[in-house]
Amino acid sequence: MKKYFLLVLLLAGSHVMVAQTKKNGVYTPDNGNGTFTNPLMWGDWPDPDIIRVDDYFYFVSTSMHYVPGSPVARSKDLVNWEMLSYAVPRYDEDPRYDMKGGNAYLKGSWANTIRYNNGTFYVGFCTPNTSRTEPGHFSICTAKDPKGPWKRTIFKEYMYDPGLFFDDDGKVYVAHGQERLFITELNADALSVKTPQKEVYNNPAFPYLEGSHMYKVNGKYYMMGSTGGTTGRQICLRSDNIYGPYEAKEVINDDHTYPGNGLHQGGMVQLKNGSWWFIIMQDRGPIGRVPNLEPVTWVDGWPMLGDKGKGVETFKKPDVGKTHPNVVPATSDEFNTAKLGLQWQWNHNPDDQKWSLTERKGYMRLKAGKAAKLSEARNTLTQRVQGPFSAGTVEIDVTGLKDGNVAGFGVFQFPYAFVAVQQKSGQKSIIMVNADSTVTTIPFKGNKLWIKASVTHIGYTASFDYSTDGKNFQKIGNMLNMALGLDWTANRFALFNYSTTADGVSGYADFNWFKLKDSL
Repeated sequence: MKKYFLLVLLLAGSHVMVAQTKKNGVYTPDNGNGTFTNPLMWGDWPDPDIIRVDDYFYFVSTSMHYVPGSPVARSKDLVNWEMLSYAVPRYDEDPRYDMKGGNAYLKGSWANTIRYNNGTFYVGFCTPNTSRTEPGHFSICTAKDPKGPWKRTIFKEYMYDPGLFFDDDGKVYVAHGQERLFITELNADALSVKTPQKEVYNNPAFPYLEGSHMYKVNGKYYMMGSTGGTTGRQICLRSDNIYGPYEAKEVINDDHTYPGNGLHQGGMVQLKNGSWWFIIMQDRGPIGRVPNLEPVTWVDGWPMLGDKGKGVETFKKPDVGKTHPNVVPATSDEFNTAKLGLQWQWNHNPDDQKWSLTERKGYMRLKAGKAAKLSEARNTLTQRVQGPFSAGTVEIDVTGLKDGNVAGFGVFQFPYAFVAVQQKSGQKSIIMVNADSTVTTIPFKGNKLWIKASVTHIGYTASFDYSTDGKNFQKIGNMLNMALGLDWTANRFALFNYSTTADGVSGYADFNWFKLKDSL
């Protein structure tokens, strides 16, 4: 495998440098020499949790409102990861997930937890409710095969930032809460509550302690959680009894290579050789919450993260007894299969009558749905932007557009920006829209357009280019100042086609491919 190394700034004005390895133009942490470089995945994989089952490691992450939800990834060495499945194919408990009667932005899966017991995989998460009278609910998804299918059970109880735990005596618990931490006992199948929650910890010295995951090591119970939010640090609670009392210790307090954003919240796992490792996230602003891999050293019965109290940058890979191929989660897509690639998620439950990978072989066909603007368009197809630099490019055939259609490609969050072909009165125009304001309009008589969106962590901006021949690109519009209007959800590349008129819903756009690579 051919490798490339780039020196990149981690912050505008920062003097911290890191060697970046790439595979097929995409960042990979595996340096090919027995070492890895953090972050593990330079994109938005928040609230990580991990387990080991035999020779495989399994990773789960939060995905908020995106559908399918709760992504599950797999690795053989904790460094090279591939997408495996989603624990939630869609959300059926509220019509707003179908954009009926409102929207479901920021709902969905929060703070995922993954465990394995007696031949079954379990993924749990909470879904906060924006209503003050309805706190939300808790879900457990189960599968015999981590590739799925998964079955979801929704609890009436709400358990914030849950950590599922199977004790060695056969009992099942969930650790949950924020600042005030609770233990709730579940029934043996982990699909209903047996004993109501009991408060086990409440210490103002660690405000907003959350994201707790539970372990039992040498007869003692450990809860690993974070405090301080995005600037946070990782705290470990320890007790001889699951219901406490718990003593606390800070196990890492380091902003690593990204000043002001501490390593916080994640999961711990033991290897076959007895060593322990921890995957912990770090906020990288609008690009997302990226996972870092940290060694664990046990000191006086406490799991201390990192190397001498600091998060590692380049470090020796975990010893799993073998060397495994360099693998990264898929990004680029030729749309030449009948099944949607696992790199893609919709902004809400998709209208399956409005998209197809088979009507035109080798193309993703997006049929227009009625919407006044992009944030109200249901079938917006997205995937993560990548850091520290990335560019996504699409080829789009707009022959099938109808009056009122707006079909294109951009960077989606609040605010968002995009380049699209708009059709009015039978005439097409290329438009650049930023924060719902049309910045540029160019007459267009063709039927095929190439659009590129480029993202950088320096200043968190996105810029846009277009081409009418697929070779010569030119800038269009202005910069998007990427932000987090949808809290804790990173910016994403987005493909879309919506119609501002009812008559235009018969229109369609055909996307030939999406290609992602480093933008330098």
